[in-house]
Amino acid sequence: MAVLASRVRYEEKRIFAALERRGVAYAHVDTRRLGEELGAGPAGNGGPGYAAALNREISHSRALYASLLFEARGVATVNTSDTITVCGDKLRTSLLLRRAGVPVPRTAVALAPEAGADAAERLGFPVVLKPLAGSWGRLVAAVHDRDQAETVLEHRAALPTPQQHIVYLQELVDKPGRDIRVIVAGDEVVGATYRYSDGWRTNAARGARSAPCPLTPELTGPARAAARAVGGGVLGVDLVEGPGGPLVLEVNHTVEFQGFQDAHGDAVDVADAIVAHLLDAASRDGAAAGARRGEAR
Repeated sequence: MAVLASRVRYEEKRIFAALERRGVAYAHVDTRRLGEELGAGPAGNGGPGYAAALNREISHSRALYASLLFEARGVATVNTSDTITVCGDKLRTSLLLRRAGVPVPRTAVALAPEAGADAAERLGFPVVLKPLAGSWGRLVAAVHDRDQAETVLEHRAALPTPQQHIVYLQELVDKPGRDIRVIVAGDEVVGATYRYSDGWRTNAARGARSAPCPLTPELTGPARAAARAVGGGVLGVDLVEGPGGPLVLEVNHTVEFQGFQDAHGDAVDVADAIVAHLLDAASRDGAAAGARRGEAR
């Protein structure tokens, strides 16, 4: 097995330990040092063969292209490049969630900052203005009226990246001081936590406190459906409790789970669930390759 990561954090150390407990041979591949001639493998000599690759790269771009390179070699990847592409773009994610019938907050988009304030007004204030790409709640703004919207959008228009000029808006759901993170590995819902914060953003990376959240059908149904809609894999599904039930906010393809694991203690082993899914992906890919060889004879 290959574990792709440029930084070895708490999560990767837990995954290495889970692999070792199961007696699985693995190599840590630093994506900052990954390079290959197309069709020849790493260093142009075919490189080591892997049954599967677990992609834990924190950089979205490196994660996407690392999965593409390993898939081109015929290596099963978790997560796949298709899943990373979708989860790295909130609009793509929202479109697929809506198509799959997953409950989501009301969402609007404008293709230029000049049209953003009108789109926000039609959606109805307050709204949340988010960048299409990004994590940890960075550059996310709660906007309560048109004046605030025009101020934020003026700053957005000055940013050099064309993608930042696409305006993505969601209704601001009046949540009870918390949101919910559900971790899904394949079709298994591993567990859930409440994330509490004194502010309106409840990202663990911004200091939110995690506490165990009971798994109920009202949570597992949308979480599992959201994971399937974006292509499946090891995913963190973020939900908010709306007046009509849980709504899926977004789906994360590189799950950080230290706060989640601390909250659950020994009751849940996220790293072991990830490794179990990786081994399953390798087994399914090996079986499919065997079937293809059989058909070719």
